[in-house]
Amino acid sequence: MPDRTSTVADFVRPTARDGVASMDGYHSPQMDVDVRLNTNESPVPPPDAFRRAVADRAVDVAWHRYPDRAAMGLRTALADAHGVAPAQVFAANGSNEVLQSLHLAYGGPGRSAAVFDPTYAMYAQIARTIGTSVLRGTRDAGHRLVRGEVLSLLAEKEPTLVHLCSPNNPTGTVDPIELVVEVLDVAAGYGGLVVVDEAYGQFASTSVAGLLAEDRPLVVSRTFSKTWAMAGARLGFLLAPTWCVAELEKVVLPYHLDALKQTVGILALEHGSSMDDRVAELVGERDRVATALSDLGVTSWPSEANFILFRPEARSGREVWQSLVDQSVLVRNFTTMAGIEGCLRVTIGTADENDRFLEALTQILGRLPEEATDKPVTEGV
Repeated sequence: MPDRTSTVADFVRPTARDGVASMDGYHSPQMDVDVRLNTNESPVPPPDAFRRAVADRAVDVAWHRYPDRAAMGLRTALADAHGVAPAQVFAANGSNEVLQSLHLAYGGPGRSAAVFDPTYAMYAQIARTIGTSVLRGTRDAGHRLVRGEVLSLLAEKEPTLVHLCSPNNPTGTVDPIELVVEVLDVAAGYGGLVVVDEAYGQFASTSVAGLLAEDRPLVVSRTFSKTWAMAGARLGFLLAPTWCVAELEKVVLPYHLDALKQTVGILALEHGSSMDDRVAELVGERDRVATALSDLGVTSWPSEANFILFRPEARSGREVWQSLVDQSVLVRNFTTMAGIEGCLRVTIGTADENDRFLEALTQILGRLPEEATDKPVTEGV
């Protein structure tokens, strides 16, 4: 048998490229708690009729064959649902793969992407992974885009990709359509691509999807994870001009969408009325939780998503987060994120889950600081 042992002297460990070696991975705690309100998932599963239909169709999947590489059945169904052509639809394994495909096609070394903090951290994470330079803008005290800053950044830096998130995660704010039109006009003048992430769009009062046109550099990204209650399926899509979708098809891996996932997406679209009912119920719960937070004296911001960003004032956000975990309630800890220091984000759950959260928070905020737990604060950003 050959000697498979090695020593430091004869082994040089491969190193990741510089841009990756210096990165931190994506961190969102997954804990065994009674009430999980930290990742903006649907609090209820898809309707029974949908799940039965999936089970029935699963037996007909050609498991021994590769799936439809173009996912044309799913793209056609999505196109019909949104009033566009199938050639304007690109589907992928969650909206993060959609974003990654955009960077593979339009980003990379020598190109840049604009983000406006605080916003979804994966924009910058994906950009750095691909080698796209990140240009950072900021928001005002209400977490809204600042028109002058946005337009100046585009005019001066000419980023290839412009990331807008509406409703914005983690703040819940919606970008005015008038401002998006201005951003599109500037980007069109130098060859930029504007990516509007509407992962939470069904909870909002407005959408920019109506601006889609072949002569506009607009991409609208959406997901099945939130309103469709399919986070476990990992299915997302975008609507874009045909010339953009054609470029994405060049960089995505072949057969990237499995046959069952394509079937599940089509079936979900057949249960649109159930989705609308869930959205209406969650919006009602969101408004109820927002009112309760205001009554508790915490600072919160208006949201058009399925979550609310808030900042405790009487106690530190990190203490409150840990105290909630101690009561088996998990929310998202954003206390160290630039622009929203000390803040937490709560996903809107079922009525019972929301009651449990509000009861725990009321108890925690009612205690004096010296009565707080002596347990060390667990990082959860």
